[in-house]
Amino acid sequence: MKPVLYGYWRSGAAYRLRIALNLKGVEYDQVAINLKTGEQKSDAWLAMQPQGLVPVLKYGDAMLMQSPAILEWIEESWPQPALLPSDPLERCRVRGWAAIIGCDTHPVQNLRILKAVGDDLGQGPAGMKAWAHRWTRDGLAALETLVAAHPRSTPFLHGDAPGMTEIYLLPQLVNARRWEVDLSAFPTLMAAEAACLDLPAFQRATPENQPDAE
Repeated sequence: MKPVLYGYWRSGAAYRLRIALNLKGVEYDQVAINLKTGEQKSDAWLAMQPQGLVPVLKYGDAMLMQSPAILEWIEESWPQPALLPSDPLERCRVRGWAAIIGCDTHPVQNLRILKAVGDDLGQGPAGMKAWAHRWTRDGLAALETLVAAHPRSTPFLHGDAPGMTEIYLLPQLVNARRWEVDLSAFPTLMAAEAACLDLPAFQRATPENQPDAE
């Protein structure tokens, strides 16, 4: 049974799922939900996802929501190659690193939050950019500090292959560049990104390589 990914080419959360499915070697179909035109606010989409968000992963009759939960389901459903370490303490460490992006960096600067800052709170484009810079720098700085202090023998952030932290990191770096954040202070993260982008699974997942890319 082939999963169906409902997403948007620029959605960081959908990007995460593409990376994970590609790393696992899972074939999937895609259905684009155009956030730019407001398709996520349509009655049809709200009937599927009452928050009006992407992604959703359809698997048989199941409609799976929220990328952290879906990533855990993917890991449990297709255990190899593993995205998390086998040791429980190291697994917790990697989940914590991923959560710096997934819980504290990405959510406060996704599209609906930035629109609220720019429009509802009257801060305009300059305010939106300042908000994105603030939370991106804070999150990446914390992650850089933690992973740089952890022993590694490869450019990847934990172990000899990319895992859950990279799955969260790469979409956030795309977003950072979109907002023109200076990334020179994060050499460990940049090295991990470069190593990931040498791999076909990551190349196929990039936003510009999606069918709905503009």
